[in-house]
Amino acid sequence: MIKFYYNAAPNPMKVALFLEESGLDYDPVPVDTRRGEQHGATFRAINPNGKVPVIVDGETTVFDSNAILLYLAEKTGKFLPTEGSCARGELLSWLMFVASGVGPFSGQAVHFRNFSPEKVPYALKRYDFEARRHWQIVEDRLAGRPYMLDGGYSIVDMSVWGWASRLTYMLGDDRIMETYPNTDRLLREIDARPAAERAQVLARSHAFKAEFDEEAMRALYPQIYAPDPD
Repeated sequence: MIKFYYNAAPNPMKVALFLEESGLDYDPVPVDTRRGEQHGATFRAINPNGKVPVIVDGETTVFDSNAILLYLAEKTGKFLPTEGSCARGELLSWLMFVASGVGPFSGQAVHFRNFSPEKVPYALKRYDFEARRHWQIVEDRLAGRPYMLDGGYSIVDMSVWGWASRLTYMLGDDRIMETYPNTDRLLREIDARPAAERAQVLARSHAFKAEFDEEAMRALYPQIYAPDPD
C-alpha cells in the first residue's frame, strides 16, 4: 500500500485528488508543517528537502507533487493523454509550467503580501504581476477547450486545481475568478467530482495547526530568523 505524507496545502491536495480518482489503496500520514514535523529526522530521512507531499510505494519514494502525479499516472495508466510524441510533449510542458511557474510565483505572491517581515514594494509588484501573468496563460489555454490537454481530463488539470482552489487568497483579490472565467469553470467542474469531495474530506480529517504563531513561522519561514549574511 502507498504511504502518502500530506497536509492540506495545494500540492498535497493534487496528489490526494489523483489517489481518490484512481482508486489506489493508500495510507494517509499527516505531517503538520506549522508544528515543524517536516524538519524531524524521521521525515527528513524520507524527503531530505523537508516538504510534503511524499509517497512511498514499496521501495520507491517520490517527492515533489508533479513528479508524484506523473509517477502515479504512469503506474496506473490513468489520466494521461493519448499516446504520441506531441501529446507527451504537451503533457510534460504544461505539467512543468505549473510546477516551475504557477506554483512558485503564486506562493511568493502570498509570502511577500502576508508573511514578509518587511513590505518590499518591488517584491510585491513582481510576484503579483508574475502570478497573474502565469494564471492568464492557464486561462488562455482553457479558452475553447474543456481541459488543459486535448486528450481529456488529466494530471495537468489536477495540478492546476490544487493551486486554483486558493487563487482568491493567493492574489488577495475576492473578485479574481471574474478575471479567469475559464479557470473558474474548470475549478468548479473538478470540485463537483466525488474524488475531489473525498480529497477535501481527507484535508479536514486531521486537526492541522491553523495558527501562524512564532512556532509556525519558524517552521515555515526559517529564513526570517536566520542571521543576516556578512
